[in-house]
Amino acid sequence: MDLQRRRRGIIFILSAPSGAGKTTISQAALKEIDGLSASVSLTTRAPRENETGGVDYHFVSEGEFNRQAAAGELAEHARVFDASYGTPRAPLDHSVGTGSDILLDIDIQGARQIRQLYAADTVTIFVMPPSFAELEGRLRKRGTEAEDAIARRLNRAREEALAFDEYDYMIVNREIGQSLADLAAIVNAERLRVARLREGFAPWKT
Repeated sequence: MDLQRRRRGIIFILSAPSGAGKTTISQAALKEIDGLSASVSLTTRAPRENETGGVDYHFVSEGEFNRQAAAGELAEHARVFDASYGTPRAPLDHSVGTGSDILLDIDIQGARQIRQLYAADTVTIFVMPPSFAELEGRLRKRGTEAEDAIARRLNRAREEALAFDEYDYMIVNREIGQSLADLAAIVNAERLRVARLREGFAPWKT
């Protein structure tokens, strides 16, 4: 059996204040870091112009979302502004059980819930903007929200930034290439930890 399969899979979580760039980093990581798969979240909000169902999110009704939450099919879920978001549990169980690694792009509330369920198999990374002035500029550049919505996001971002010390690692996203390199270094280091080897592992029998 391959040595990679002799360890438990890792759940990598990226969180950040809105507009800090975690989604851009996450998308780049899935392309550039070998052996890293995506976790596709559920949401009840409508798709944005550049989003595809089943790729960016599973877009579902409030009724279907509530059904899955009540059935215990979600590893975490939360209400954010005017929509619900959640992470399906089955892909996480499969990832950990098969020794494969999965990347989640979720908020702080979700990270806290998943850390409780998968304490030994979760690595958390917090992405910060270089400054809040730059964060405001990024949100305005999107051009997808009204002024009051931007103000709400900025207020929330300042509150969310206070949670950085709950995380294992922090990346300051000044430039996407460097942020991706930082994330790759974290992934590689965590994959090499002896503590992740399965019980009964005997390298001389490989």
